Amino acid sequence: MTPHSTALFQTYARSDLAFERGEGSWLIATDGRRFLDFAAGIAVNVVGHSHPHVVEALKHQADKLWHVSNLYRIPEQERLGARLTDVTFADRVFFGNSGAEAIELAIKLARRYQWANGAPERYRIITFEGAFHGRTIAAVNAGGQAKYLEGFGPRLEGFDQVPFGDLAALEAAIGQETAAILVEPVQGEGGIRPLPIEHLKAMRGLCDKHGLLLMFDEIQCGFGRTGHLFAHQAARVTPDVMAVAKALGAGFPVGACLATEAASAPMSLGTHGSTYGGNPLAMAVSNAVLDVVLADGFLDHVRRVSGRFVQGLSSLVARYPELFHDARGTGLILGLGCVVPNTDVLAAVRDEGLLAVGAGQNVLRLLPPLTVSEDEIDEALARLEAAAMALSGSDQPKAAGVGS
Repeated sequence: MTPHSTALFQTYARSDLAFERGEGSWLIATDGRRFLDFAAGIAVNVVGHSHPHVVEALKHQADKLWHVSNLYRIPEQERLGARLTDVTFADRVFFGNSGAEAIELAIKLARRYQWANGAPERYRIITFEGAFHGRTIAAVNAGGQAKYLEGFGPRLEGFDQVPFGDLAALEAAIGQETAAILVEPVQGEGGIRPLPIEHLKAMRGLCDKHGLLLMFDEIQCGFGRTGHLFAHQAARVTPDVMAVAKALGAGFPVGACLATEAASAPMSLGTHGSTYGGNPLAMAVSNAVLDVVLADGFLDHVRRVSGRFVQGLSSLVARYPELFHDARGTGLILGLGCVVPNTDVLAAVRDEGLLAVGAGQNVLRLLPPLTVSEDEIDEALARLEAAAMALSGSDQPKAAGVGS
């Protein structure tokens, strides 16, 4: 414990780093050191740090109005809602402050939808092993990971978990009380695991067959992270409900639950609310972020730099098999499956001035801003190489085809 943290809850294993400013893909520490940021606030800073358009939008709104509550119309909220429905499957949007809040509404919505359609006994939601849906009681129970549930009382009733990618187990889990399927098209915390396109299509078919809602958690993989605006769009699968957050505010706290007209209709007057959700500051920032992400060529850029990065990561795996066993992911939600503890790799890359994130399955997660340049991708690969050399005790980069 450092003297600086004694007043805080001890719930984080914080690195002894503090930053005073950011510039695009870079963070500058209080001691002046520069770090290439491939953590991006855990997939949040999609347009990099201090993006001028987003900064200006926040300053402009801050000079006018911060908060009024949802007792009144909020024009920027209406504008953002219309823009999101224009580019997605959704007909309705509810704005909150976080991804966990978006998931909470999705859970409520699934139950309310079945109740309104004459089946109040249908309240259970099928989720998947390795999932991470947030930190509230409902969200951690939906995720089902033991490390997040320990010490918080009995399991919350209403969630049935099946193995990741097991369609037979999924179908077998559907019963008379099932209301919905909740899934991340790409698991982030669970180890950078994309679901195959055919699985997403099969889930849509099962939901249609059994009268269930298909609910996607795109909190981490949405808003361009996969090279598509949303991950499920690559499969051409339409959900009924989608939870988003993180990138939507690019660092300003905001989340949203998107839904079709049919799925959202039962959420009538007074069934849900939020004091801060959709306030003028959050909406101004989010609209500015959307300006950048929806600009011509933005997603093309993500796909182009992703190809360069994946090629470099695959080379590292081939040349350092004693450290890495695979490169995984899609777009710019990528990971290195580690042979050695991923905490050792995380510390080694940090020593080389590169920031990354750990993930399940002993994975090093790499989540650069989507505005990252090709030169910065090359710089990150060079720093990963230096970290690999240090971990393997080598004083020269390994040539292709050379193992340990």
